[in-house]
Amino acid sequence: MDNDVSAGSVSTAVVGRLALGVTLLAFGLGTTGVIDGVATSDAVSLAHYVGGVALFLVGLLALRDGAAGVGYVALGALWFTWAVSGHGSAHAAGLFLLLFALVALTLTVAGGDALGQVMHGLLFLAMLVLAVAAFADSSALTKIGGWVAVASGAVAWYAATAAAAHWPTVLPRRAAGRGVTATG
Repeated sequence: MDNDVSAGSVSTAVVGRLALGVTLLAFGLGTTGVIDGVATSDAVSLAHYVGGVALFLVGLLALRDGAAGVGYVALGALWFTWAVSGHGSAHAAGLFLLLFALVALTLTVAGGDALGQVMHGLLFLAMLVLAVAAFADSSALTKIGGWVAVASGAVAWYAATAAAAHWPTVLPRRAAGRGVTATG
């Protein structure tokens, strides 16, 4: 069964991926420290309301329509929890990020469209690297994890925009070999 919202309505997929994309972009850019004066803590309100509440509600709507909105419900609950947790010790934060990574891994292997799998795969990688960075107290790994989160957010944003604007979501395939002519 497909745990991505691509099985649901286009509007649910667009809103869900936009919410996830914006949250990941804010979280990731704050984590990288690339913008002077912007830190991860500046993404807390956005993660609370957009990544948490809005994503959770989109997931519930997708479930109500018979779609597989489980992924959005789970991600919304995790973002909400991250935003209100206060983050505790470094090891507690690392454990939470590791659990977040496991949910993203489940969503990656559950299937769905290619952009959804790339988005969830990058989210898994970002949270895994950030978890290791929290356990190791490594600022270099934290920046790398932030950049991977930015990449995941960019893919989520593109997936939402592509669905709304009818942009391509797959690359065209070329013929198998020399001298092969496609019919059609």
